Amino acid sequence: MAQPVRARRLTDEEGQRLQALVRRGKHGSIRVRRALIVMASASGTPVPAIARLVVADEDTVRGVIHRFNEIGLDCLDPRWAGGRPRLISSDDKAFLLQTARTRPEKLGQPFTHWSLRKLSAYLADNPDRTVTVGRERLRQLLHAHRISFQRTRTWKESTDPDKDAKLDRIEYLTEVCPYRCFAFDQFGPLSIRPVHGTGWAAESHPDRLPATYHRTHGVRYFHGCYSLGDDQLWGVTRGYKSGGNTLAALKSIRAARPDTAPVYVICDNLAANKTPTIRRWAGRHNVQLCLTPTNASWANPIESQFGPLRTFAMGNSDHPNHPVLARRLQAYLRWRNTHARHPTVLAAQRRERARVRSERQQRWGRPR
Repeated sequence: MAQPVRARRLTDEEGQRLQALVRRGKHGSIRVRRALIVMASASGTPVPAIARLVVADEDTVRGVIHRFNEIGLDCLDPRWAGGRPRLISSDDKAFLLQTARTRPEKLGQPFTHWSLRKLSAYLADNPDRTVTVGRERLRQLLHAHRISFQRTRTWKESTDPDKDAKLDRIEYLTEVCPYRCFAFDQFGPLSIRPVHGTGWAAESHPDRLPATYHRTHGVRYFHGCYSLGDDQLWGVTRGYKSGGNTLAALKSIRAARPDTAPVYVICDNLAANKTPTIRRWAGRHNVQLCLTPTNASWANPIESQFGPLRTFAMGNSDHPNHPVLARRLQAYLRWRNTHARHPTVLAAQRRERARVRSERQQRWGRPR
C-alpha cells in the first residue's frame, strides 16, 4: 500500500512565512491557497480534508505537496506555460550563458568585458550558433541564472611547496590535541581615528562620528594568543612587530600549560615569528611552532577571533588615544572569556566538523 502524500517537515523560517501568509493574506489568491495546502499537510492533515478546505481537486493538492517537497517555498509561485512558443531553445540558452561568462578576448573580440549591446550583437552574428535575442530579454535571462555585472576581484594562491603538509599538520593537531594547541598572530595596525560601525538608532538618524584627517598618535599592534581547547583569547598591545614581542607572547602561552608536555603554536610565516632566538627558546621549552603556508594565514584559528574583536571593541568608536583603546580591548577580552563556550560544546563542534570533513573526503576525494 502506497504511503499517503505529506509535506516534509517545515523549518522555522518556512513555518513563520507560511503562517504569515495564511493569517494576513487574501485567501482568494493562488499563493495563499498553496501556502494553506503546504501548512496543513505539514501539520498532518490528510489530502481529502485539505481538498475540502481549499475547495480543490485532490490531485491538485497532491501536486502542490510534491512540488513543495522538490523545490520548497518556490512552489507558492507557479509558473504556468502559455503564450507564444519560445524562440530560444534550451541549447541556445546554455550557449548564451556560457558566452556571457567567457572573456571577450578569448572569443576574438577587441574589448575586455561584455555590455548587453555587445553581447547581443555577438550572439546574433556568431557563425557557430546564431541566437537572436533582445537586450531586455538578455538581461532577464542573465538575472534569472544569477549572472550579474560585477567588479573584478583579485586573489592570491599560496606558492608554498609544503602547503599540503603544513595544512595536514594543523588539521591533525587541532583535532587530536586541541588542549595542547594554541594560535598566535599580530592584529593591526591600530590607529587612533573614528571607526565606522553599526548600532541601533532612530530610523534615518544614525549615530555620527567626527571626521578627522590627522594621525598624530602613530600605530600599535595587538599581539593575540588563543587557546583552542579552552576557547580563551588574550593579548597585549605593542608598538611594533618584533622577535622580542613575539617571544613574550609565546612565553605567556607556555605559562598557560606549565607542565613539560609539548605545546603547539600555530602562527604565520612572519620573520619576527621564527627568529633564531625564538627557535632556540622553543627547543628548550618543548614548544613546537606550526607555521601556516605562505599566503595562507586563513589557516590560523585566531584569524576568526579577530573579526568580533574589531567589530565590538573598535567598530563605532572614537578612542582619544592608545591607552584608552588598549583598556577597551582588554575589557572586551575579559567579557569574551567570561562568556566563552563550554568545553563540552567545543568538543561536540569539533567532532561534528571532523565527521563532515570525513564524509566530504569520502564522497569527493581529498579537498583541494
